This record gives sequence, C-alpha cells and structure tokens, in this order.
Amino acid sequence: MMTGDEYRASLNDGRETFFEGEQIEDLPAHRILGITVDSAASGYDRFYDPEPGAIGAFMVVPGSAAELREQVDLHESVDLLTHVTYASIMTLLTAADRIEGSAPENAKRIRAWVGEAQRRDVRITQCITDAKGDRSRRPGQQEDPDAYVHVVERRDDGIVIRGAKLHISAASMGHELMTIPTKSMKAGEEEYSVAAMVPVNAPGVKIVNTTYAPRHEDVRDFPMSGSHHTPEGFVIFDDVFVPDERVFLGGEHPELAGIFAHSLGLWERLGGLAGMVTAYDRLVGFAQLISEANGLEKMGHIKEKISEMMINATLIRASLEAAIENCSITSDGAAFPHELYINVGKYHGAANYSMMVRHLHDIAGGSILTAPGMADLENDRVGHLIRKYMGTKQEVDGTYRTRLFHAIRDYTADALGGWHAVTNIQAGGGLYAQRIVSRMHYDIDHAKRVALESAHMGEYID
Repeated sequence: MMTGDEYRASLNDGRETFFEGEQIEDLPAHRILGITVDSAASGYDRFYDPEPGAIGAFMVVPGSAAELREQVDLHESVDLLTHVTYASIMTLLTAADRIEGSAPENAKRIRAWVGEAQRRDVRITQCITDAKGDRSRRPGQQEDPDAYVHVVERRDDGIVIRGAKLHISAASMGHELMTIPTKSMKAGEEEYSVAAMVPVNAPGVKIVNTTYAPRHEDVRDFPMSGSHHTPEGFVIFDDVFVPDERVFLGGEHPELAGIFAHSLGLWERLGGLAGMVTAYDRLVGFAQLISEANGLEKMGHIKEKISEMMINATLIRASLEAAIENCSITSDGAAFPHELYINVGKYHGAANYSMMVRHLHDIAGGSILTAPGMADLENDRVGHLIRKYMGTKQEVDGTYRTRLFHAIRDYTADALGGWHAVTNIQAGGGLYAQRIVSRMHYDIDHAKRVALESAHMGEYID
C-alpha cells in the first residue's frame, strides 16, 4: 500500500493535465488542484497498512447487508477520489457477474485486474459520458465518428481508442481511467463497445480540468468549498493504445455494452443516495439554525417548511435503508443493493433537492448573498458595527449569524451550490435514467393483480 507522500510522488508520472489554459507540471504543488491532492493523500494515510498484501478497508467487497451498510457509512467519511475508486471496483465486479454467461474470458480478465488494482493500491476514476455530438443520432450515425469513444485500430496485442469523456470527477488525481460505454449499443456499433482500464499517463491521454473551488484570497468566506473541492476532468483519448489485458470489451459484443453503464449506475446511485442522506440532513440543520438565529423558529410557516424538509430527508434515508436491507448476493458472494429502492430514492432526492434549497433560502433571507465578509468583521472602523447589526438577540452573536450565512451561500448559492444542483440530477445518469430502471424493476404484475383482486375481478388474473 502507498502512504500519502508516496501517492503524491506517484502523480509525477508524465501525465498531461491542464487547468485554466496552462499545463500543470506539479499537481501536488498547485495552489488550487493541490488541495484536492492533499485530500486524497490524507485518505492514503488513513487507510495505510504496512502489512504485505493488505488492501484498504474501503476496497473490501461487502458480502452481506451488514457489511454493505458498513461500507456505505465508511464512504460518507472519505474523499471523493477514494469513494469513486470503490464504486469503480464494484462496477467492474458487477459487470463481471452479469457478463459471465456470455463472455467468461472477459469476466475473468476483469476480476484479475481488480485484484491487481487492490494490491497496487491505485485510485480509479470513472469515464462514461461521451461528447455525444448530435444527441438525436446514435453513435454509429454521427457526422464525426469520434463523438463517442471507439476503436480506431486493432493490433496483435491490443487496441487503439479515440474520443473524449466528459464530467470526470478527480480524473487528474487518479492513476487509472475506467473507460466504459455510456449506453447500450446495437449491431453495427461494435467499435463503440469499448470497456477498458487506461492509465492516466498513457500516451495520448489529455485531461482539461475545471473546478468550483473559490479563487478568493480569504477562503474563510467559503467555509465548505475553501478547504475541500474536487475538479472535473474533460478527458481526451487522442489515439491511445490499450493492451489486451486491460481490455474488457474491445469492439465486440455490442449487446453487453449497456451492462457496464447500468452496473456503474447502480453504484453511483448508491453513493449519490447515501450522499443525499447527509446533504438533506445538513439542509434541515441549516434551516433550523438560521431560523433560530433570525428569531423565527416559532413562526407557523417556518415550522411547516422545515417539517416538509424533515419528511423528505426521512424518506431519502428510508430508501437507502431499504436498498441495503434488501440487497442481493451474487455468485461471487458480493452484496449488491436493491436496484428499485436505489433508483427510486435517488430519483426522489434529485427531483426534490431544489425544493429543499428553496425552503432554506426562503427561511434564511437575502443575507445569504449580501452578508459582509469575514475580513470586514475584523476591520477596526466598521467591524463592531457589522457585528452589532448582524446580531438579532442577546444570545445570537453577529459573527455567528454571519458565518451561518456564508456557509449557506457557499453550500447552496455559489459555485459549490451550482455544482450540487447539477450533479444531484446528473450523477449516475439523469432523472430519466432512474425512471427507466425503476420501471424495469418495479413488480407491475403484482400491482395489476392487487388492483384486480380489490375490484373482485379475480377471473381476469392470468
């Protein structure tokens, strides 16, 4: 296993990564991206075990509902790169289980690579969403064939791929890019049926980063995003060679392409739902705290809004509990969460997130955006006046209330807030994807049977 310092050193491997128009030669030393590196390094130190052959606790494959719950709880306390590594490993094992019957050699190759990744203690990021070109056309119908990642050359020892993957969290901070199809493929789209593990430093890989990290000198006004943030990578595969042992689908079996996307969706939605449990509780907490600071906690309409927020937070938690408790055990002995409950919970959480934020903003008021900065509170001439007028009653200090406003703005109404608003919907596939999977797993025949029985129309039951 690697220590944090060894992880930092491992990033100096010739990777091509860019940020704000410049190529970054030293990621750990970068004033913005280096903060994410430090966060990932702390994860390495946290899970480090010098025992030969040890693997990180976060990489352990759960074999029961209790172990799955332990992993979910653990992953709520890790950095994003550590979490997506676990989700990637579980995605690969899920896909291996599901393609075993049709492509046993591919499944064997996946399991062998996962074992190697656990031993090497690498971090993995997920490359799924293609550039897509004209969304009204399928991959094989695009004017530019590179709109979806595809095979452009076959060699005796591997394949060459070209294309781009978008919205890849922490792409520059990992070691491996789990590159899989974004959707199901049809006959004639074999070249787009590509699933492979690509090293971040492979020749031809280029990553362009964006981030919601604040650019302000005084990050005290950004109490959440100022100390923890993760860049999103625009990953370009410019004729990248991938050796056979790293290829899980190499431009064949188009009927299996969708399995990889659906497998990732399962684990991304589990992580997303677990994150929403914490996020919803946090929003309720902010709403209650700011209502108390404003002296409005006993007002009827405020209590009603917070009650509605509590109900939604509880429903999200119940969905997660149902998904874990009703897990299934695969032939490999791995526990997989219940797909219906995961997708319904994730859909409900994403669809109602804007309502939760709207209630919080309505309760808190305009100072979310206009509260003076922390440096202003320390100014000799106006600081004491700001503290006076930002206070509301004897037990509510003006500094405390101002800090609450900064936290609410940072979390819900600034760059980080925008990131949450979009990713809550898009992570793990958009709302439509969750509706499709929910419909696939809902027992509609049972519902029809219940309806006919209640109507005393049992003779129509098949």
